[in-house]
Amino acid sequence: MGSTTSARNGTWRNWGGTVSVRPAREVTPASVDELADAVRRAAEDGLPVKAVGTGHSFTSIAATDGLLVRPQLLTGIRRIDREAGTVTVEAGTPLKRLNAALAREGLSLTNMGDIMEQTVSGATSTGTHGTGRESASIAAQIKGLELVTADGSVLSCSEKENPDVFAAARIGLGALGIVTALTFAVEPLFLLTAREEPMTFDRVCAEFDALHAENEHFEFYWFPHTGNTNTKRNNRSAGPERPVPPLRGWFEDEFLSNGVFRVANWVGRAAPVTIPAIAQISSRALSARTYTDIPYKVFTSPRRVRFVEMEYAVPREALVDTLRELKAMVDRSPLRVSFPVEVRTAPADDITLSTASGRESAYVAVHMFKGTPYQRYFTAAERIFTAHEGRPHWGKIHTRDAEYLSRVYPRFGEFVALRDRLDPERRFRNDYLRRVLGA
Repeated sequence: MGSTTSARNGTWRNWGGTVSVRPAREVTPASVDELADAVRRAAEDGLPVKAVGTGHSFTSIAATDGLLVRPQLLTGIRRIDREAGTVTVEAGTPLKRLNAALAREGLSLTNMGDIMEQTVSGATSTGTHGTGRESASIAAQIKGLELVTADGSVLSCSEKENPDVFAAARIGLGALGIVTALTFAVEPLFLLTAREEPMTFDRVCAEFDALHAENEHFEFYWFPHTGNTNTKRNNRSAGPERPVPPLRGWFEDEFLSNGVFRVANWVGRAAPVTIPAIAQISSRALSARTYTDIPYKVFTSPRRVRFVEMEYAVPREALVDTLRELKAMVDRSPLRVSFPVEVRTAPADDITLSTASGRESAYVAVHMFKGTPYQRYFTAAERIFTAHEGRPHWGKIHTRDAEYLSRVYPRFGEFVALRDRLDPERRFRNDYLRRVLGA
């Protein structure tokens, strides 16, 4: 999606409008060899190197004033191995295209996030996830990857080949090299039945453990300044397919969730005093609905209203306390928050710097409409998240540094040691990595 990142007058900007940089030069390699050459040339010229995807990270994780690598020519499916149940795809492929191509082949990822504009490598490198009781982030579905390292060599990694690199590079933050291809586990296309229904905040909190245990994928949105939430349960279904009727889908997903929501945010930005009243109305506008469709049509939805976001993973057992504290904070503050708070879960995984590394996790995401001051809200929320040993999403706004992160990630030292070995001269450095991984 070219429109998400712009390079007017040589300036690169991210989707959320939180980052802009002027790289010394840009390259759009058409092959892995061309990319490796570009990395070697940058090394000769002493330039740092960063690959960017569609700019969906709100942090400056992809920012560089050196060589900016755009991966849009490194796209498409390399091969499908039906016997092994895998697909190998070039790093610059947008998730949207991967999902549609897999569906045509009668295949699907097991789980995915709720937007699909990002490239596969951008989404996995920052730990993008959906919600799931047993099924984890997109990166946890990686079975193999190919990486161009600082000296221009190409490494293949899997559980058998370079397993130490594989453990870390699935969510590598762009710190270990440039991912050029990913092999994902896939399965035969299946159907999901989605059940969306409003529920009070207190009821969701009281019944959260049961809702999590009884559904393969459970998530909900709480509307600040109200006691209302909208819940979503996705479970596998024997069918038949019963998609949302086109007119109702347009009305609910485009008109209400994007069109009216955008106007409500404009009004709220101009007159914050109106936000609680708008929240009461919008939290009641969405009625219950049930539909059955193929996975990517259930898991993902269009996000046309631009926003900035902070998201933290807390231990799952700490979720309800975290949420109650967040609600109490908003209720007693002068803050006016027009965007719902999104809550999801993930099982523990074995990826070195995954937000769910070694612990069952719940995610709490706070958003603000683009162009609205967000610092006070995010700072107050972050104070609550970090009190519960929260781990920030690598691609979303946070203020944590290596000193904090090394305390909440048991394998932090392992990642840093691997980076020292693969990129001793810090070819893939930038200010963000200096902050989160240390100098």
